[in-house]
Amino acid sequence: MSHVTHPQTSIGHVHLKVADLDRAIAFYSGVLGFELQQRMSSGAAFLSAGGYHHHIGLNTWESAGGTPPPKGHTGLYHTAFLYPDRASLATALKQVITAGIAIEGSADHGVSEAVYISDPDGNGVELYRDKPEPEWPRDTDGRLAMVNTRLDIEALLAKAV
Repeated sequence: MSHVTHPQTSIGHVHLKVADLDRAIAFYSGVLGFELQQRMSSGAAFLSAGGYHHHIGLNTWESAGGTPPPKGHTGLYHTAFLYPDRASLATALKQVITAGIAIEGSADHGVSEAVYISDPDGNGVELYRDKPEPEWPRDTDGRLAMVNTRLDIEALLAKAV
């Protein structure tokens, strides 16, 4: 039996491993015009167009001072697929589990709920849905304050159709 993904599913953002966070921010913000939404002390930054929480994620977690690929250097961290609602994400997750693909991680980021897997070549894949913007966590100045907390997988799966 063939499964068809929801027609509104799309690529929501790209998250890149970079060698130098300041240099990468200068390019994506200074050259391309994406707005810095949040910079984290852990060596990560999130940029977007139009005030979205992020279209581009940048980090130096595994690649500070690195050179272009091979693995462990600059390059793609994961590709993210944005589902339009929680039921669609839950259905996708159910299909992943049914196919026997290992879930490598999951998180509630405050702005979204995400599940992480790898494709057959080992490329990272994020399946996620955004929460409504009024629910996004913000600091006292109104800036985004994303988090990385536990996602209740069983509650999410209960929404599968």
